[in-house]
Amino acid sequence: MIMKYVGIDIGGTSIKGGFVSENGEILNRFGFPIDKNASQEELIQRLGDLINEQIVKCDYKKSDFAGIGIGCPGSINSDTGTCDFSGNLNWHHLPIVKMIEEKTGMKARIANDANAAMAGEAKFGVGKNYHNLVLLTLGTGVGGGLYLNDHLYVGNEGKGAEMGHMIIAMDGVPCSCGLTGCLEAYASVTALIRQTKEAMEKNKNSLMWDYVAYDINKVDGKTAFECSKQGDKIALAVVDQYEDYLTVGCLNYCNIFRPDAIILGGGLSNQREYLTDAITKKLKKFNYGYESTSPVKVFVSALGNDAGILGAAALFID
Repeated sequence: MIMKYVGIDIGGTSIKGGFVSENGEILNRFGFPIDKNASQEELIQRLGDLINEQIVKCDYKKSDFAGIGIGCPGSINSDTGTCDFSGNLNWHHLPIVKMIEEKTGMKARIANDANAAMAGEAKFGVGKNYHNLVLLTLGTGVGGGLYLNDHLYVGNEGKGAEMGHMIIAMDGVPCSCGLTGCLEAYASVTALIRQTKEAMEKNKNSLMWDYVAYDINKVDGKTAFECSKQGDKIALAVVDQYEDYLTVGCLNYCNIFRPDAIILGGGLSNQREYLTDAITKKLKKFNYGYESTSPVKVFVSALGNDAGILGAAALFID
């Protein structure tokens, strides 16, 4: 019997879902914006009702589905099916799996959203032909996931693979988590914006000032990259330094896990070859034992905005 899967992507402002085929085709889509005035329980109850409604609307039976996969930001206990804490959503100790199973009568699984994205890349994305993968999502923070020996690795209680909080500099830059020196504090978009502004303040003749119309508050994650492409030496130095920080994290993952490939997702992954080529060269130069091991490939995520739904659905695909 050909099975289908429900994939649920819980975000900071909306909940998106879809029915997914075995080959990763999204058969239909549904969802709703998160009402900040609604309780956490009300939102999950509404999600359960919506899943039931969509199954009827599409003329499916619940027996057509292997289960409901859910990706959720925050500290997620995959063993108990609970969102222990999600800062962006202000959710606490929410038994999502239990509530969804009771509401729908279907099996459900949950994972941190970055872990779910890793599952999606491994099953449907650029990682589908590989057995060992590292995913890094480069956005406001640095998230990620691990896929080892054809299995999603989530660690104790499903709370492992916090890729952005590997410390790369003792007593380094403060991180949003409260510690200092985390990779996230050096390789996130937030960090790149800080690094760009610092370089601009020291170099008033940089082309980057023209790029932002002399308004430093307009600096974003593209500023240094776009100006470096035009030959601005200050921007080139910012990008090179950023790539060094990111490479340090990738090197550590390579030496610990020896993946076949590293996949870059998130906003900065739009720089594509500009990042992948540079990191590949630096990995080859510094990777432990590189002369006697296969080179680690570096790819950009191919799932785009569908990564959340497909990744959640992939939680039910062994």
